[in-house]
Amino acid sequence: MVRAVRWGILGAGGIAATVGADVVASPGSLVAAVASRDLDRAVALAERLGAAREYGSYDELVADPGVDVVYVATTHAQHHAAALAALHAGKPVLVEKPLALNARQGHQIAEAAARRGLLCLEGMWTRLNPTVRRIRQIVESGEIGELRAVRADLSHTFDYHPAHRLFDPAVGGGALLDLGVYPAAVAWLLLGRPDDVSARATPAPTGVDAADSMLWTYADGRCAQLTCSAVSEAGSTATVIGTRGWIEAAGPIFRTEEITVATAQGSRTERHPLPAGNGYGLEVAEVERCLHAGATDSPDMPLAASLGVLEVLDEVRRQTGVHYPGEEE
Repeated sequence: MVRAVRWGILGAGGIAATVGADVVASPGSLVAAVASRDLDRAVALAERLGAAREYGSYDELVADPGVDVVYVATTHAQHHAAALAALHAGKPVLVEKPLALNARQGHQIAEAAARRGLLCLEGMWTRLNPTVRRIRQIVESGEIGELRAVRADLSHTFDYHPAHRLFDPAVGGGALLDLGVYPAAVAWLLLGRPDDVSARATPAPTGVDAADSMLWTYADGRCAQLTCSAVSEAGSTATVIGTRGWIEAAGPIFRTEEITVATAQGSRTERHPLPAGNGYGLEVAEVERCLHAGATDSPDMPLAASLGVLEVLDEVRRQTGVHYPGEEE
């Protein structure tokens, strides 16, 4: 009988609780420990998830011999240091998206994992979404002809406060890294690395991006039109356009469960429901599979794609003038 994977969670915020619940729901996993710089929060989340241990520092958790894999659920600005701490302690990691603030940090994480032969994945679970997998399958089948364009958006209104994580530069706030990374991941999955990128952003009063518009273009004429916003509400859908038809994915794109496929022969709607829970069970299962197989990467959630998207987002931020304190240190 295969022993359950023992997870340690760094961070005790909302995403830690949400993903942690899906870890607990998996028959192949359990939460062994939770760490937060606020010990009271670690204690509360550990109790909620049935974890045996709680820590008031990240270093204590990554040194715990009873932890098999570390889930980094900190704010964006802490992903780099937290992931490196876990890897240096010999622990495989699942890092909440984005993998890091920028590609330089992302490559440092990847290099640390490679040197130690450890699994390192970004939690871009949308790539594992059965509906997104189906979109890719339809595109590759040629049913909608040659793929020409992708349009995708993820927009949701958050109440503005300068200390809100979406608007605070100190924690890596901004619409691009929190929301835009999902349309970017879908475009990368279907089209690959763009040959050129142009971008515009609407700034928040704190200096981070409140909304972004990106155009990815390719030498063969293909393109991706991608938008995101933390100050407007939209359908957050995606459209995949071919020479003989198109696919419309219902929003929100990161957890879509329905597509409409339209060609000259007619249209149909397909539903591909997410598994029970919050949806993150898909990435939990992928981590379990990789660990049991001794794999250091996932073909379905590859680190190379995470790094490539970060490189594109770096260029977007260069054009829009969004910088974070200390990210070049």
